[in-house]
Amino acid sequence: MSSNLQFFLKFISLDELDYWDVKRYVITDIKSKYPLIKLSSLINERSEKVKLFEEPDKLFGILGVNNKIGLFDAYTQYGNEINQAYKKVYDGDLAYNPYRINVGSIGLKTKELKNNFISPAYVVFSSTEKLNPNYLYKIFKTDTFNKIINDNTTGSVRQNLKFDTLSNIKIPLPTIEEQNKLLEKYNDKIALAQSQEKKAKEIEQSIEEYLFEELGIEKIEEKKKSSKLQFIEFKNLDRWSVDYNSKLSYISSILMGKYNLVKLGTFLNRYQYGLSEKASIEKIGVPMLRMNNILDGTLDTNKLKYIEDTLKIEDFILEENDLLFNRTNSKELVGKTAIFREKGKFTFASYLIRLKLNFNIVDINYINYLFNSSILQFQKDLVSRQTSGQANINAQELQMFLFPLPSLNLQKKMATEITKRKEKINQLKQQALKNRENAIKEFEEEIFAK
Repeated sequence: MSSNLQFFLKFISLDELDYWDVKRYVITDIKSKYPLIKLSSLINERSEKVKLFEEPDKLFGILGVNNKIGLFDAYTQYGNEINQAYKKVYDGDLAYNPYRINVGSIGLKTKELKNNFISPAYVVFSSTEKLNPNYLYKIFKTDTFNKIINDNTTGSVRQNLKFDTLSNIKIPLPTIEEQNKLLEKYNDKIALAQSQEKKAKEIEQSIEEYLFEELGIEKIEEKKKSSKLQFIEFKNLDRWSVDYNSKLSYISSILMGKYNLVKLGTFLNRYQYGLSEKASIEKIGVPMLRMNNILDGTLDTNKLKYIEDTLKIEDFILEENDLLFNRTNSKELVGKTAIFREKGKFTFASYLIRLKLNFNIVDINYINYLFNSSILQFQKDLVSRQTSGQANINAQELQMFLFPLPSLNLQKKMATEITKRKEKINQLKQQALKNRENAIKEFEEEIFAK
């Protein structure tokens, strides 16, 4: 009985009793090979506030903080636009949102950040000479410490971490020299990840260069729109619109290269708009692909919604090598495409158009790569219509898009080369992601004992 009682009870020394709060004292103790020191002896709150409104004609830089990038230069504002005193943030300071710290909303002020004022709602603090602020910042990013932060927040509706509460949390404290070595090891991993990401970006750019070189097309940004009269042959006149036909003629002049420009409608067997039915996150029925499932020219099926499997959707079931075109999205993302090659039964939503191409004329991989290149982005920017902040391209406009069309064999050859480069890009991105994950994981394993 006594052993069972010991399992459920936790005893706290009176000298460690800072708050009458059971939640904080049932937290699992931190274990580390380094000394555990309360933050109260290592950090100091910075409560300095400046009345920016007293200098109405001066432009001030305001900082923001979020859980992805930490502190960032948010915006600038004149003093006469600010009606309260802001906190001053110095290099090496940390600042956090007390209501979002439990999701990692904390940041470190570095020399690279130009702005130095932040909302008085945020908590700002500095470190003593025994604590490298970057070391503490990395501790905040570990899963172990994030759990401790969550256990120490208070409030029934909005969880809140006050500075006094933070001060009473213990952290593992190596010597400054050891802290710096741990950070150096962490930074080496991040530097490797950044190098891999840079290489991936270079290969991505090389794909564009490869396309332009193989097709004999000049860089689009190097050409300017002509102010001269433009003539359009009657056989090429598909729409009675001066503006549209002017754009079509302009596109033709820009994309003229080694090969004839062919309208999509020439090699399109059939198109179909998707379903307008409402889908659910419950995994019941048939998964419905939506515009957010198209990512970088491929399908991302990690986040799916589902629709009831009835006879009504039979005509909307996707087949292998259907090309999905996103007809409504932001200006940058409208017109993105992906090839359907998933296993199982899938349908698609109304913001997508299913395209069935004539594979005797075109290679689907080649067409998909072109759709997601600047060659087609240039056309989409000219043709798309803006309504309520969204860009739209309908099926009729879609069929007018022009594609440089070499022989089918050459299309396949180009697609194979681009696929190889894409695979290398994905490999580098995966390696970079792994290195970023390992950087904080290895840091955490070194700091906290299992």
